Amino acid sequence: MEDNMGIGENKGQKVEDSENAESFSLQERNKIELMRALVQKQDPSSQEIDDYAMRRFLRARDLDIEKASVMLLKYLKWKRTFMPKGCISTSEIQNEIAQNKMFMQGVDKQGRPIAVVYGGRHLQNKGGLEEFKRYVVFALDKLCARTSPGKEKFVVIGDLEGFGYSNSDVRGYLASLSILQDFYPERLGKLFVVHVPYLFWTLYKIVCPFIDNNTKKKIIFVENKRLTSTLLEDIDESQLPEIYGGKQPLVPIHNA
Repeated sequence: MEDNMGIGENKGQKVEDSENAESFSLQERNKIELMRALVQKQDPSSQEIDDYAMRRFLRARDLDIEKASVMLLKYLKWKRTFMPKGCISTSEIQNEIAQNKMFMQGVDKQGRPIAVVYGGRHLQNKGGLEEFKRYVVFALDKLCARTSPGKEKFVVIGDLEGFGYSNSDVRGYLASLSILQDFYPERLGKLFVVHVPYLFWTLYKIVCPFIDNNTKKKIIFVENKRLTSTLLEDIDESQLPEIYGGKQPLVPIHNA
């Protein structure tokens, strides 16, 4: 079965396979080789992991081989349990899809795919936390499938217009944060948070301690009066969603 996991598992792919990709430093090459040998002793399935994925895990742990190896092994174990078939199908997330809360269309000036998430449409549903986690993984895989080796990040616009108490799903947001940070390291390029209501700051204070420093640096809270101009600094008008003054129609993530 084809695997779209964010980790980038392209068997046998080496750093020289992708032209115009971000180059590997000599230090990274050496550490990848050492990390690969260490991880394969504990989990032979890791031989399917390409050098770009190895580098993402290394960078997420400041090039510490032991810490990055622990992180990668945790991911491999999680994947076998969470996605025994290798991917999440739409039939497993029907309640989440019905909320029509996530879209994907366009790329930023660096060629990174763009997703738009409407926080005001997220509600806990009868599928519970587990279905929501499956939906998060499904969406992340969709975004990662639009990246390329060496250009592996994506951009998210988190739109909180209409966000209220019914959308303040702390457990869900902490779970999605954990999935992003633990299993999709170095994938988020930038998160623009727009139309931020006062209520959100209470929720953010709860979630903020769980956000690692690398992720925090990628979060930009955009003032309403500077919304379009701020987004246009990173995204061409031709690629910006129509709702923010651009020309791209939004496409539901499950149809993208």
